[in-house]
Amino acid sequence: MRGKLLLLAGLYLVQGLPYGLQSGLLPILLRARGLSLTRVGLAKALYAPWLFKLAWAPLVDRRGSPRAWLALSTAALGLVCGLLAALPPAQDGQAAMPIPVAGLLLLLNLAAAVQDVALDTLAVQLLEPTELGPGNTVQVVAYKLGAALAGGGLLALLPTLSWPRLFLLLAATYWLAAALAWAAPAIRPRPPPQLSEPHPPGKAAHLLQGLLAVPGTVWTAGFVSTYKLGEQGAGSLLPLLLLDRGASAPELGLWNGVGAVACSIVGSALAGALLARHWRPLSLLRSLLRLRLAGLACQTVLLFHLDSPDASVGPASVLRGAAVLSLCLQHFLGGLVTTVTFTVMMRCSQLAPRALQATHYSLLATLELLGKLLLGALSGALADGLGLRLCFSLLLALSALPLLDLGLAPSSLA
Repeated sequence: MRGKLLLLAGLYLVQGLPYGLQSGLLPILLRARGLSLTRVGLAKALYAPWLFKLAWAPLVDRRGSPRAWLALSTAALGLVCGLLAALPPAQDGQAAMPIPVAGLLLLLNLAAAVQDVALDTLAVQLLEPTELGPGNTVQVVAYKLGAALAGGGLLALLPTLSWPRLFLLLAATYWLAAALAWAAPAIRPRPPPQLSEPHPPGKAAHLLQGLLAVPGTVWTAGFVSTYKLGEQGAGSLLPLLLLDRGASAPELGLWNGVGAVACSIVGSALAGALLARHWRPLSLLRSLLRLRLAGLACQTVLLFHLDSPDASVGPASVLRGAAVLSLCLQHFLGGLVTTVTFTVMMRCSQLAPRALQATHYSLLATLELLGKLLLGALSGALADGLGLRLCFSLLLALSALPLLDLGLAPSSLA
């Protein structure tokens, strides 16, 4: 099992780099150059290729091998990063991101989404049911570590590491990972499905019908679409609000990109330990969601104080310490919740026929991402339109929805 986990850890760490780049580093750079909260939030529309993973997931199921898909998509990520090294994200005073940069970031997300399908397929097929807890812990922890390195770590180094050198470093990392994906002995071409298993349906309607027929799919799809709504919206806005109240970009890179993500990694590791002690995922989720809701309520009170005209997060202010504590606490609880949720997702996909597992997990992962992106992209517009106080009250209410969903969970996922 150790060999599997080490392989997955390295590949998921590399997979987290694009997310950290665009969720941690890019929003701070764009906001520091004068873009509005609405425009910064709408930049998350560049994640669109992740929402269409179902378009190529059947190809991963039927053609080629995980090794080939991983190597090609990872090499493509390196190529796009090499091209981005020649282009700045935005000049001071620009009203929007330059079109060539936006186009390359869109291609970056396309390659990363293909890589994601191939890597998740590999994880679903490699891990035994008893290995799901440790496997998903490695998945989430390594992914978040990669996101922290690309978001907070590179943001803290940006004053000394120029934009071109940053992307050349990322390109070299991707090409090294592509070589690893091609040479790793644990990645072999997948054997054909057994004759007792149905072949994946050819038409979209029949394919969707086959996916929804897997036990627990309908409930899991609904849950993963909503469990991050409030948390993601609040987490997207808080760093930008701190920037407006006097925090510097390098400080935010350290707090939100390194310190808070480190807390998230600790939370994910703790979730893996709890699952290994035979905690039932759904009962564990119920307790964790209650704790997260309480933490978000405290964060909302803090944001009400930050919304006052004289609020400041200067070096000696109490609000500064409270803001850092709130960031760390929410990332810690978010790491716990995410790891347990991904364990439930993978368990549900293992109930699908082998010939449908990549497509099934891609469906759940796409819906999970859609739920996160929806509020992440619209949170800036909601804050500009409704005001911060009403916006965060709405996000707090949305955070209670997953607790209601758990009451309808099917027994097949218990």
